[in-house]
Amino acid sequence: MSERNTLIRSLHDAGLAAWFGGSLMGAIGLNGAAQDEGGTEATRDRISSSGWAKWAPVNAAAIGAHLFGGGGLLAVNAHRVATQQGVAASTTAKTVVTAAALAATAYARVLGKKVELASSSDPDDVEQAQKHPIDLDKARRQLAYAQWAVPALTGCLVVLNALHGEQQRPVEQIPGMWERARSAAHFTS
Repeated sequence: MSERNTLIRSLHDAGLAAWFGGSLMGAIGLNGAAQDEGGTEATRDRISSSGWAKWAPVNAAAIGAHLFGGGGLLAVNAHRVATQQGVAASTTAKTVVTAAALAATAYARVLGKKVELASSSDPDDVEQAQKHPIDLDKARRQLAYAQWAVPALTGCLVVLNALHGEQQRPVEQIPGMWERARSAAHFTS
């Protein structure tokens, strides 16, 4: 059996890279360009919303690849999570941060869709927005925070990935597994 996990590691890492990089570029580049070129607030909202809507399917695929790869890595490294000291804690932290990044991404998309509908000139969108009125200024502020939360959280995932990489070095595995076994033996005696 091969000890390499190149495909699932690649899905995991490339998915996270796209999720992090796309969200950071959107928060800085896309929103900044809309601010510079939009003129009115409604026009800025339309430009930004159009770009984020075009990115959404790619982002969903990136997140899916990251989650699939992460699940695969967890499955093939279950023995390390169970036996190597520190790996369970970093895996738990990574799971919590991933859940927070997913929540921030979903929240940003919901807010973005609300702003998109409220700023649209399409009669169908205007009608739909009137059925569900929002405080547009409040939604814009919340959206800005959510759009910055995503690269902050996914950046934390990049750091946790680096920690997991360090924990896979043989010099880390042997003492960590030994200490975990010693602690387990101490509790059973």
